[in-house]
Amino acid sequence: MHNLLAEIADQRILVIGDMMLDHYIWGDTHRISPEAPVPVIEVREDTYRAGGAANVAHNLRALEAQVELCGWVGQDESGSRLLALFEEEGVAFDKAFVKAEVPTILKKRVMVRNQQLCRLDREALPAAYNMEAPHILELLTHKLKGVKAVILSDYAKGVLSQPMADALLKAARQVGCLVAHDPKPRRNFLLKGVDLLTPNRAESLQMAGINLAQGEAYPAEEVCQAIWERYQPHHLVITLGAEGMLLCTKGNFLKTLPTYARAVYDVSGAGDTVVATLTAALAARACLEEAAHLANTAAGVVVSKVGTATATPEEILNYHP
Repeated sequence: MHNLLAEIADQRILVIGDMMLDHYIWGDTHRISPEAPVPVIEVREDTYRAGGAANVAHNLRALEAQVELCGWVGQDESGSRLLALFEEEGVAFDKAFVKAEVPTILKKRVMVRNQQLCRLDREALPAAYNMEAPHILELLTHKLKGVKAVILSDYAKGVLSQPMADALLKAARQVGCLVAHDPKPRRNFLLKGVDLLTPNRAESLQMAGINLAQGEAYPAEEVCQAIWERYQPHHLVITLGAEGMLLCTKGNFLKTLPTYARAVYDVSGAGDTVVATLTAALAARACLEEAAHLANTAAGVVVSKVGTATATPEEILNYHP
């Protein structure tokens, strides 16, 4: 694992997708408001973290890979905070993707005793974040040159679309760039032939067109075959939460790795960690099982933390599931 982490540090990876700012309001409560039957929160601290595609990029930087991130940032306070986080973490970001007409996507979470009380979202309609303009597609395809892999991080906020994804996949094939896709099936666009597809359990069933009755066992081989027939990913890795991680290549079910998590405090952002780590490892020429072992370990580190988080090489090497 040590050698693989050293190889990852030499990889250049591009991340394209829906980026957002995660704002955490930390506090405590001891009384109910006299105005309404709701708790009064005494705020202690505000923290800000990169979310969505930006969290994927930060996970890659935590692994010491070289990363460039593409997605829309607004000319607002949230955008300024995101840009500061990129600079702090060493994530390359082209100011051509700062757009005055759209708000930076913001997820504001109120946390009481490490539990999420509520979440407030601020964003425009998906059309506002579209990247299909010819000059934007030209810029994105140009950035594929010289990188070992590109991750399409889809949070269904509007950045990824069928024409854009098709153009990027074609351009990536021309330059020999590995393509990973973390999908949102409700977007209902079909991207065939990516190198790596990383849905979670619910997303995989939706992509396979399978409905399970409550308590029914997960049909691993049937899901793998159905997704292969429609999407034809070279590698398919399905995150199953407490049940672990399912591995599949060219429609053939290989195995399920048990979860490595010792303690689970927060699963938010764990999928970002998985796709980032898998992609970086595959770009470094690891086999799928070796890449999945690393990603499973990194996810175990991340879910033991509260909020969107990352895993460093030192944390991964010191983690004993």
